[in-house]
Amino acid sequence: MASMNIHMPNTNLNHVAFSETTRPLRSVCIGQVCLPKRTKLATASPTKQTVVASPVAIEVAARASSGSSTSTTSLSHSWREIQGSDNWENLVDPLHPLLRQEIIRYGDFVKACYNAFDLDPNSKRYLNCKYSKRNMMREIGMESSGYEVTKYIYATPDINIPIQNGESCGRWIGYVAVATDEAVKRLGRRDIIITFRGTVTNPEWVANLMSSLTPARLDPHNERPDVKVESGFLSLYTSDESNSRFGLGSCREQLLSEVSRLLNKYKGEELSITLAGHSMGSSLALLLAYDITELGLNRVNSSTKTPVTVFSFGGPRVGNSGFKRRCEELGVKVLRIVNVNDPITKMPGMVFNHENFRVLGSERLSFEFPWSCSCYAHVGVELVLDFFNMQNPSCVHDLGTYISLLKCPKRPSMEIQRDNQGGDFVNKAKELLSNMISAQNLNLQLPIPWRSSSTTAESNMVNLQVQSQRT
Repeated sequence: MASMNIHMPNTNLNHVAFSETTRPLRSVCIGQVCLPKRTKLATASPTKQTVVASPVAIEVAARASSGSSTSTTSLSHSWREIQGSDNWENLVDPLHPLLRQEIIRYGDFVKACYNAFDLDPNSKRYLNCKYSKRNMMREIGMESSGYEVTKYIYATPDINIPIQNGESCGRWIGYVAVATDEAVKRLGRRDIIITFRGTVTNPEWVANLMSSLTPARLDPHNERPDVKVESGFLSLYTSDESNSRFGLGSCREQLLSEVSRLLNKYKGEELSITLAGHSMGSSLALLLAYDITELGLNRVNSSTKTPVTVFSFGGPRVGNSGFKRRCEELGVKVLRIVNVNDPITKMPGMVFNHENFRVLGSERLSFEFPWSCSCYAHVGVELVLDFFNMQNPSCVHDLGTYISLLKCPKRPSMEIQRDNQGGDFVNKAKELLSNMISAQNLNLQLPIPWRSSSTTAESNMVNLQVQSQRT
């Protein structure tokens, strides 16, 4: 694969110097992100289509032939393609400027969850949002985003761990927002966005570490036992404070109620439902997308559905091959933005996953093992970044780094923002396991295969690559 070597003068990943003389062969560069030619895959997605008449696809072809890097396509006219109506065909490789702009924009909405989350133990709003719904966008510097927050979302994991005092209670996990009338003119539709933060509290860490598959059973009229998801994520999504008289409803109940309300309020308008999340939050986003479409909440009439799209940043696998297949049947569109060096994107099922247990014969012939339905499988189209810092391994999962690398300004160097937004997953997980073991008085050590190394590298280099892979 073509790549670009980026020599780093510092070890804290605060400044990256791009070599002007280093140019990968047979690749297309947008900003400082190198986009290699797509390699032919052994199998094609069953929902994969090519729409020749797509205005975005036509603009991509024109830009490729002319060598122009500027986009003249209006979002208001091409938003369906940007939302994945054609599975991002001809938009990921090379990465279309309009799509990159939208990925960054939705990434900033997810980043807002971290910026607004109160981590001060002495605060009255500890583990909740610092601001009211009315003031949140203004307080975090996104007043001009064109969206208004309509509801805060809370999640209650039904998980008991030895180091936790008291019962689990609902913690702020994200928010629902809707495009304003002014933004509708620019976006071409009324966009309903639901965003989720990554893992913070101890029960949430445990939910991430659980790996057993369990039937989702979200449709009461058809339980579909072959559609299975990770039990920890399902617990976060469906558990409520039933033991409390004035307790919160489940994350699922809150979300479905608000989405239904907004769909009814703006009935008759051109609508889209966009879900975005980082790490664990991307898992909740995908579960909600599946839930909305399985229940048919996005169905306008017998022939029209409101598009449902997920933008996943550094997300793990959520369900089995049955879950993947059902999401594709329902028309859920998922764009997964992942760092190839991020271990979280390879979990759960680092070994036992659908990709490893699929025997490929040709593009038209493939064989699956009988037990492949019990293995994890990724859903959607993958946009792969490649970055790593030997001196700070946690950056591989940091949302700020993801967004900064996507922005890639056209200048010899760029700043990499590191706000530790979900980036310290490995260290936090290791610390939690250690505390749990100590609480149970167990004298054993659990090896972490990707633990940080204290060895100082002679030279620190970041290899930055972007490629597309349709799973």
